[in-house]
Amino acid sequence: MTVTETRDVRPNRLSDAAYADNFSDIHPPLTPHKALVEADRCYFCYDAPCMTACPTSIDIPMFIRKIQAGNAVGAAKTIFEQNILGGMCARVCPTETLCEEVCVREIAEGKPVKIGLLQRHATDTYMEREQPHPFTRAAPTGKKIAVIGAGPAGLSCAHKLASLGHDVTIYEAREKAGGLNEYGIAAYKTTNDFAQDEVSFILEIGGISIETGKALGRDVTLDQLAADFDAVFLGVGLPGVNALGLKGETAAGVIDAVDFIGVLRQAEDLSLLEVGRRIVVLGGGMTAIDAAIQSKLLGAEEVTIAYRRGQEHMNASLYEQELAQTHGVVIRHWLAPVSLHVSEGAVSAITLEKTRLDNTGKLAGTGELVTLEADQVFKAIGQTPDAGPLAGSVELEKGRIRVSDDRRTSHPKIWAGGDCVAGGEDLTVVSVEDGKIAAQSIHKALMA
Repeated sequence: MTVTETRDVRPNRLSDAAYADNFSDIHPPLTPHKALVEADRCYFCYDAPCMTACPTSIDIPMFIRKIQAGNAVGAAKTIFEQNILGGMCARVCPTETLCEEVCVREIAEGKPVKIGLLQRHATDTYMEREQPHPFTRAAPTGKKIAVIGAGPAGLSCAHKLASLGHDVTIYEAREKAGGLNEYGIAAYKTTNDFAQDEVSFILEIGGISIETGKALGRDVTLDQLAADFDAVFLGVGLPGVNALGLKGETAAGVIDAVDFIGVLRQAEDLSLLEVGRRIVVLGGGMTAIDAAIQSKLLGAEEVTIAYRRGQEHMNASLYEQELAQTHGVVIRHWLAPVSLHVSEGAVSAITLEKTRLDNTGKLAGTGELVTLEADQVFKAIGQTPDAGPLAGSVELEKGRIRVSDDRRTSHPKIWAGGDCVAGGEDLTVVSVEDGKIAAQSIHKALMA
C-alpha cells in the first residue's frame, strides 16, 4: 500500500463538553435505593464462592448484608478490614473474572450481583461522610520500617504496619503517591482525584510519612535502608517498558503506552493533549485497552489494537475487549510488528506480519504482511523490572525479586510484593494482598 506521509497529530480535536463527557465516570455509583435493590439479589451463600475468588478475602456476603440492612458504613468497615484500598479496587478490579464470575447469579442467570458497584457504594459512603478512620494504632513498638514505592502494595503494607504500632517511612520516586492508581489507570475509571483522596484516607491511621521524589538507587540504597531501619518492604513495581527492537523506535509518535496514560492522568486540561487521527496500539493487556480507548476519547478517528496472538490469549478480559470495541476500537489478532515507517523523524505507518501457531504451539510468522497508516504507535507489550538497585542485595529471578509465601526475600531484613516479585500479577488487588501478607510477616519477625 502507499503510505501517506502527512501526519495529523494535534490537540483540541473535540469540544470542551465532549472531553468532559468522554472522561466522566464510566460506572456511575449506585444510588442508595439501587444499592438496596442490588444487595437484595445476593443469596448470601454459605460457601461464598465470591469470597474465595477475592484475592484479599473480603467477606462479601457480610458487607452486602450490611448494605441490605441500611448500614453502608458498617459494610465499608468489613471491606477495609481485608482491603484498605477497597475503594480503588471497587473501581478497577476485573470483577468480571474474579468475584462476579463465580457468583451463583452469574452461573444461573448470566447476571451476577454487582459486587464491585456495591463495594464502591459502601466505601464511598464511608469516605464521603468523613467518618473517623476505621482503625486505630496499637501501642508504639519502637520499630521503624522503610517502604519503597507508594503504590498499592506499599500503601497496603504501610497501613497494616502502622496499625500494628510500627513507624513507617515510604520512599516514592514520583512527585505523588499512589503508584499505578495515580499514574497508570484509565482516567474514566477513577475520576475526581480519587487516588489522592484514598492516599489521604490511608495516612489518617498515623505513623506513616511519605517522602516523594526519592528513588531507590538514586537517592537511597537498599544497604543504607537495611542498616537504618528494622525492616524494608519493596513495592517498586515494573518501571521499564519492553522495546519493540525495531529500527525507528525512537521516532516521534512511537510512544510507551504507560507514559501516555500517565501524562493523560496528570493533565489539567485534556484539550491540550495531542493525539493522532490514526492510532495503532501494540499489545493485548489492560494497558493496551486503556491506551486505545483513551485515544478514541481524545478524538482519534481510527484506533487499532494489533495483537500477535488470538483473542483467547489476550490478558485483557472479554469485558474490557468489548468495552474497547463499543468505543470504536478495532482489535486485530494474529499480527506482530516487523517494521516502522519513519518520515522526517516521525512515524507514519507500521508493517505487521500475520502470525499463527506452529505444530509445536509456538508463534510463527506466515510471511504475509499488512501495513497500517499511523500518526502514533503505542507500545503496550509489557513492563520490565529495574534490577540495577536490587543487584547483590536480594535474590532475583529473571529480573524480578524472588520471595517466599510470606513475601520475604533472600535478605533477612527485606520483604517485597506487587508486580516486582517473581510470579506477581498485574492487579491492584493482588498487590494489596501482597502488602498485607508482608506486613504481617514483618510484624511477626520484629516482635519475636
